[in-house]
Amino acid sequence: MAKKRYAVVGTGGRAEFFYGAMVKDFNETSELVAICDSNQTRMNYTNKLLKDKYGYHEVPTYKAERFEEMIRTEKPDYVIVTTVDRTHHTYIIKAMELGCDVISEKPMTVDEEKCQEILDAIERTGRQLRVTFNYRYAPHNTKVRELIMDGVIGDVHSVHFEWLLNTQHGADYFRRWHRDKKNGGGLLVHKSTHHFDLVNFWLGTQPQTVFAMGDLMFYGKANAEKRGETKFYQRATGNENAQGDPFALHLDSNEHLKGLYLDAEQEDGYQRDQSVFGDGISIEDTMGVMVRYKNKAILTYSLNAYLPWEGFNVHINGSKGRIEMRVVEQSYVNSGGKKEDEGALKEKSVKVFPMFAAPYQVAIEEGVGGHGGGDPVLLKDIFDEPAADRFNRAASHVDGAMSILTGIAGNISMRTGLPVNVDKLVKF
Repeated sequence: MAKKRYAVVGTGGRAEFFYGAMVKDFNETSELVAICDSNQTRMNYTNKLLKDKYGYHEVPTYKAERFEEMIRTEKPDYVIVTTVDRTHHTYIIKAMELGCDVISEKPMTVDEEKCQEILDAIERTGRQLRVTFNYRYAPHNTKVRELIMDGVIGDVHSVHFEWLLNTQHGADYFRRWHRDKKNGGGLLVHKSTHHFDLVNFWLGTQPQTVFAMGDLMFYGKANAEKRGETKFYQRATGNENAQGDPFALHLDSNEHLKGLYLDAEQEDGYQRDQSVFGDGISIEDTMGVMVRYKNKAILTYSLNAYLPWEGFNVHINGSKGRIEMRVVEQSYVNSGGKKEDEGALKEKSVKVFPMFAAPYQVAIEEGVGGHGGGDPVLLKDIFDEPAADRFNRAASHVDGAMSILTGIAGNISMRTGLPVNVDKLVKF
């Protein structure tokens, strides 16, 4: 069987998750034929990793303005999109118009207008778009889907979902391009898309009405000044004021971050190590959301990005009982260490409370690898021949849209103070 040909656009921190697995573990089914980025230094570093770390050959590089030329020349079957979120739609649409199917890192895009453009392009071209929700594949999350599908707690009426980002991983969103809301839609879109997708996945439904509140309450210079901070800096690397600051990221002390970002600054000026207590942050760090779903279930959701531990608590209430899940994840900085350590588990528990019986702990398969063991399963599902899956974990463009539309509606609600009807945002 002929190998499937892949091109990757966007060679920042998330890209290696895909191309590293492709050339190392799935080279019998998959072939990396080209990479594309706005930064040539970063692509050169990617080629160095391919050669030195993975024993693969260097691949052709194309600057962003030559994206269409890359597709016409290299003829990939699939384009993997791992660029800044606000440009996802551009590459998704161009790739499909040139005859490629697309695999996109989450979120699919950042607002309702771009989402509609993607949906229209899929309708126009007939191409396929897949969004990579690795949390669906984590054994504990799949188990919750199984319990609900099998009717263990009956019809689900409400969900309380609390996600905690700690002062290492959570802070990281405020150091880099995510800090500007136009780049990633804020954390309700960039990060919460995982969580909103999980609720859609668990309950087998879609959001109907969304109401949200949120603000920047911890990060940012004004908040630091209120707490009495006096030592500020624009970026951490090479700055004396950043020495000893637990929120600082020093790019020159990590070989990978240096090669991927610090050495590449000369081309575009992008700084990966900006102060989380600087000006210019336009995203929220404290958010609360309520969602009514089409099956009448209600979600109460919170996300805070500056807490002492990383992970989540979920309580799911049904007509026959309740599920309680607690997960503690290992803290990390994107591209600051091993990929398998990103979101790796430190603790997990799923407990069922039947209506008229004793509660019990649910046995959960031990997952290996990043994001609670979901990463390796997702990668196998992408690059190998997919197996039959009663849980339907492979996420389509509809799943991708429904997850971000909850966050997009939340952003609109935060701006207007009003509930938002999700069905009015886009037309399928």
